[in-house]
Amino acid sequence: MDAIDRKIIRALQQNGRLTNQELADNVGLSPSPCLRRVRNLEKQGVLTGYTALVDQEQYGLPLTVFVHIRLERHSDECIRTFEEGIGRLDQVMECYLMTGRSDYLLHVVARDLKDYEGFVRDKISTIPGIAGIDSSFVFGRVKRKTDFPLV
Repeated sequence: MDAIDRKIIRALQQNGRLTNQELADNVGLSPSPCLRRVRNLEKQGVLTGYTALVDQEQYGLPLTVFVHIRLERHSDECIRTFEEGIGRLDQVMECYLMTGRSDYLLHVVARDLKDYEGFVRDKISTIPGIAGIDSSFVFGRVKRKTDFPLV
């Protein structure tokens, strides 16, 4: 991947709706080589998809919670059971395997506190092997970035 590929990626991260002509102009290429590079980045799996960014509050899910999960055991079965269970929960936007005091960090969205309480009681708590759940509620977002820095 060279500097032009990185410019293409960054431009698409900033605006995934750019036409090929706009993208080519943005990165200093003619349309044909630009499109070839985009197709190549897709084929290599560097560009993995395109999506729309949605205002979470206007969508009806204004509550963001970061949830630290500790497992009872670190056996293959316990890990697999947890990860499969989390994979089925639509409210979990992201799940990270962590080092430190918690084993996993979840990014969860909900309508309100009552909705989140139901999520914990009816969904998270039903996954076997969880030793602890620690929730941190987001008061506000300071920064949200969708494009990687140029390296």
